[in-house]
Amino acid sequence: MDIFAVLTLLGGLALFLFGMNTMGDGLEKLSGGKLEQMLEKLTNSTFKGFMVGMLVTAVIQSSSATTVMVVGFVNSGIMKLSRAIGVIMGANVGTTVTAWILSLTGISGDSFLLKMLKPTSFSPILAVIGIIFIMFCKSQKKKDIGTILVGFAILMFGMDSMSSAVEPLAEIPEFRDLLLMFSNPLFGILAGMILTAIIQSSSASVGILQALSVTGSITYASAIPIIMGQNIGTCVTALLSCIGAKKNAKRAAFVHLYFNIIGSVVLLIVFYTLNAFLHFTFLDDAVNPASIAIVHSIFNIAATALLLPFNKVLEKLACLTIRDKDEDNDTPCIDERFLNTPAVATAQCVTMCNKMAVLSEQTITDACSLLAKYRPELEASIIDNEKLIDTYEDVLGTYLVKLSSKSLTTDDSAETSKMLHSIGDFERISDHAVNIQKSVKEMHEKKIFFSQDAINEIDVLICALIEIVDNTTKAYTKNDIELAKRIEPLEQVIDKLVNELKLRHIKRLRDGKCTIELGFIFSDLLTSIERISDHCSNIAVCMIQLEEESFETHEYLYEVKHDDDGSFKNEYKEYRSKYVLP
Repeated sequence: MDIFAVLTLLGGLALFLFGMNTMGDGLEKLSGGKLEQMLEKLTNSTFKGFMVGMLVTAVIQSSSATTVMVVGFVNSGIMKLSRAIGVIMGANVGTTVTAWILSLTGISGDSFLLKMLKPTSFSPILAVIGIIFIMFCKSQKKKDIGTILVGFAILMFGMDSMSSAVEPLAEIPEFRDLLLMFSNPLFGILAGMILTAIIQSSSASVGILQALSVTGSITYASAIPIIMGQNIGTCVTALLSCIGAKKNAKRAAFVHLYFNIIGSVVLLIVFYTLNAFLHFTFLDDAVNPASIAIVHSIFNIAATALLLPFNKVLEKLACLTIRDKDEDNDTPCIDERFLNTPAVATAQCVTMCNKMAVLSEQTITDACSLLAKYRPELEASIIDNEKLIDTYEDVLGTYLVKLSSKSLTTDDSAETSKMLHSIGDFERISDHAVNIQKSVKEMHEKKIFFSQDAINEIDVLICALIEIVDNTTKAYTKNDIELAKRIEPLEQVIDKLVNELKLRHIKRLRDGKCTIELGFIFSDLLTSIERISDHCSNIAVCMIQLEEESFETHEYLYEVKHDDDGSFKNEYKEYRSKYVLP
């Protein structure tokens, strides 16, 4: 084996790993977060978790990615540890699909049908179709399908290059002697662990073993312990991902480790005990890509069947390893691990942003209710909510900036932009809620009160404010563009009401019906209400512009107010008649 064969081997390995990564990315984007949402929600039993974990892993072609997602869900408090165990076991079975796909390289025969089933025959066709989709299709879905096809073709070309490069090794006695060392179970497990830990993918390491099998020098005696070691080595990714995580996330990673270690040890003991009595003759036979896929599947299915009934024991073992010490911090967070799967990260940001919107609305509602009746406990709740919303903005802002630099689908990119534009407005809304609370507190402490006329006028304005905030929250959380279009007419009505109240207030001051001190509080109150409605308008306009792919705010507002069909004017008149000052 000369230097050129080594270069071919390394190049084939690079193409193989790149193709696997590209295909996985394409599959994740095509799923649009749906598989991840299923992973998050449909896990209310261990068996369901197993099935979902198997399906998700079979689709995204990576048990490591699934396990890291599970660690992230547990760390964020979205998934309980007990539910994560079934998903982790399912991921180990789902990852065997890759080995079966790669085993197609071992197909041989002279018939046209068998030749077309060989990857070297159909991969070029897939590559051509894929590149056409990527270059000439405008649909993001078709582009993602193209990425999957090209990734698969590159993976298969890499696999073929590796197989071709290692074929001459069959003639080298030293290579055969080296492989014989791995027939010792301990050496075989260690080799599989190290290889998988380095490339952080059991699917890829199994693929490399399948490529080496074409030399005819790898026997079942060597392959079996190596495959078991590969399953243990893949745990490294989850263990690395749990560094700095909360205790339950660390426990999820250790469940993955214990599942593979216990499964490997028990099955090896059973297998070699049976071999001592039955003397399996096939151990000295050479393996091929298909037989490696069979061994890989049998091991994972047998390990799952063995340990699935003992999921509580695995959970207890993980809890004994990672003991309860300090309480986990309840500060809102989105796990950094999700950045490796942008569709999941986007979905988690949407969930947190919706919580922020609802909390912001609640803070405004509470602040407005103080005007009717002052309650100290509600005042404390408003202040706490405002601080929490500040935290939401900091966490989301930092995370979204990181997320925006990732490879996102068109829909996820638009969703990210919407959140980046909106979180500041929600935070400012809560700030103004605190301003309202402070104004009410000042009146309470100084025992001064608005006149009945002023109270009646403010009640009308507050009703309009509650509606615009409620509509904004509903439009945002449900992505209701039609409801968002109703925000601006109401915002204009609120501006009109504020101006009228200011004029009436000036008249009361001139007539001596209001004091200067109350006048300042009244003015601050009107300013806060007007600013809140402005921020609601900002959020609605952002949603509409992203939907229409237009980013000229002033131009948009001008067109809305002068629309030809008169919908804005009709809605404005509707709100104007609804909110009439006494």
